[in-house]
Amino acid sequence: MFCTTTDNLNLYFEVQGNLQAKETIIFLNGLSQSTAAWALTTPYFRNDYKIVLMDFIFQGQSDKSGEWRSFDTHARDVISLLDHLQIDQAIIAGLSYGSLVSQHVAINYSNRVSKLVLISTFAHKTPYYDAIELSWWRALEFGGYGLMLDIMLPSVLSENYFLNPLIPIEMMKAARQEVNEDKQALFKLMRATKERVDYRPELKKINVPCIVIQGEKDLLLPVHMAAEVAKAIPHCEFKVIPHAGHTLNLEAVPAMCKLILDFIKA
Repeated sequence: MFCTTTDNLNLYFEVQGNLQAKETIIFLNGLSQSTAAWALTTPYFRNDYKIVLMDFIFQGQSDKSGEWRSFDTHARDVISLLDHLQIDQAIIAGLSYGSLVSQHVAINYSNRVSKLVLISTFAHKTPYYDAIELSWWRALEFGGYGLMLDIMLPSVLSENYFLNPLIPIEMMKAARQEVNEDKQALFKLMRATKERVDYRPELKKINVPCIVIQGEKDLLLPVHMAAEVAKAIPHCEFKVIPHAGHTLNLEAVPAMCKLILDFIKA
């Protein structure tokens, strides 16, 4: 299904789970993910929650035209979707890129957020992060998404995953390649992160219950970066999943979902 953003672009979304539930949870994708990335996660929530999935503009089945979007604009798109679905308030859960959008939703539209779940998140950059970001940018520029993905995977999946892959690496690459053929769309997505300044001072404005969930072996965003987010948000819980990398909605689903459910049911 599609809804229209305030600048008349088509935003793809899905509604699943218990459509009569009192609470809605919306899951927001990582950089080169799509709604399919939550297939292992949604079964844990479908009985008790209405579930909303969406592709950001420039992602998946959403429009890929127009200028690059800031995280404030992505956040506005989330609200446009909630308005379209006539949902007054939702639990916002975002992973990586989606967690940055979630931060902006919670700050700009706090009355629309009941609880906030930030997974594999950060608010400031380090020289190490900048080096990884540059390597992804250059790979996409000169070799397309295929080369970018080859360089990306060791940063976003733990060594444990490579030893015991839930989904074979080559199968994963093929599926991700299929939804990321437009490299200009990826550049537009990546620019939002590239242009984002240190957001830690803004996080103190978040006034909804929040949990930060991070993988112990996340190479892209080491635990100390997520800890800075949790420290900046008033009364925020901080949980680390042992032995897990960055892509928690793939390699640590049961542990991640238990933490989310314990938090939102408390």
